[in-house]
Amino acid sequence: MQKLLLIILSFWGMQGVLQSQSYQTFKDTRVINTHSVETVAKNKLDFRVSHRFGDLAGTRGGWKTFYGLENASDVSFGFEYGISENLTAAIIRSKGAGPLRQLVHGYLKAKIINQKDEGSPITVSILGLSTISTAQKSENPELLNSFENTNQRMAHHAQLLLARKFSDKFSLQLSTGFTHRNLVGFNEENDIFSIGLATRIKINRVFGFILDATYPISDIYTWDRGYYFPLGIGLEIDTGGHVFQVNLTNSNGLVETDYIPYSSSNWEDKEFRLGFTISRLFNL
Repeated sequence: MQKLLLIILSFWGMQGVLQSQSYQTFKDTRVINTHSVETVAKNKLDFRVSHRFGDLAGTRGGWKTFYGLENASDVSFGFEYGISENLTAAIIRSKGAGPLRQLVHGYLKAKIINQKDEGSPITVSILGLSTISTAQKSENPELLNSFENTNQRMAHHAQLLLARKFSDKFSLQLSTGFTHRNLVGFNEENDIFSIGLATRIKINRVFGFILDATYPISDIYTWDRGYYFPLGIGLEIDTGGHVFQVNLTNSNGLVETDYIPYSSSNWEDKEFRLGFTISRLFNL
């Protein structure tokens, strides 16, 4: 992870070469669950609030929980700052939806190649993320939060994002990721590779349809073991001052180190939930 962060920082020094922008592949730095290839503009601060409610339907949803609105599976807020046009640094706090709670996340994301009419046909970004749980240590050695040291509180994620804006109305993104958890439960893997797909379809100047899916590549994380790949669909609303997003997803968590290993809800069992994200940019 430290090597990846050094690589990201090295691209900061290349910003003079990379500032020839030509395409905004996505409207936001996120799609639904996954990051997009976009970075926060230089000297801009993005204050972001995200929320995942409880199950909308299924055995844990319906009227008894007011269709999940009385429950919160995860909540996060964070600050993301554009160090340059192609480098973003962020600090985020989330409730957490997996066995580890009260999470603090820090990440760096660099856009290293930009799609151009006369140049690269795609945009490429890299992401390095670290997470630490600030939850109180449990005295029960069978629980995952029975931390013996600080290192066991941590998890890391690295991701390569490749996207293309095919037209003014259609963008497509492919990604590959690697998640490492320092502490895992019995018969679980510390390392998980994943692949992802995301798209944005422009409806008009204000609205866009968005979709993303992330698939963990692992023998442990299979449907018969109670794990499912995160899938989300949503509507993106650009108000000019901020981007507002409403979505439906089976992911409980909001950050890669949480939702990739611990998504245990199934769309087929109606275990999906309403979520929203509000993003507001400030000039600094």
